[in-house]
Amino acid sequence: MMQSDDPVKDVFNIRKLEISDKDKGFIELLRQLTVCDSVSDEKFKERFQEIEKYGDDHRICVIEDVRSGKIVATGSVFIEKKFVRNCGKAGHIEDVVVDSSTRGMQLGKRIVEYLAHHAHSMGCYKVILDCTQENTPFYEKCGFKKKEIQMVKYFV
Repeated sequence: MMQSDDPVKDVFNIRKLEISDKDKGFIELLRQLTVCDSVSDEKFKERFQEIEKYGDDHRICVIEDVRSGKIVATGSVFIEKKFVRNCGKAGHIEDVVVDSSTRGMQLGKRIVEYLAHHAHSMGCYKVILDCTQENTPFYEKCGFKKKEIQMVKYFV
């Protein structure tokens, strides 16, 4: 691996999710964000392959600590194809989480920038996300603005 001028980038490698990341703490990391039951290897493989079929329209990225081999941050973006805006596309960022042991190292910002860049490169006219009130200042630092309100209806 080539050394960069940024030691953090040398230690924390950002990339697409790989099937082997289940064994590197990916599911445990998601539990720091929300309810995430245990996922069997078979179910993980099934869902991974399903998501892979969407190609660049659904990107999950991770940051791996190359020293420990652990996944310490993740997020995803999916591309919605619309009729509005001249049949435009919108990116939806979801499931951004940084391991509690590595917070404050700008890894969340790297994840969000990676995902926003991917949406832009896919021709999206905007990228949106939902967050808690407490996380608003973080996303504002990443260039997002408050707009309207979120509504949700859970089925389970």
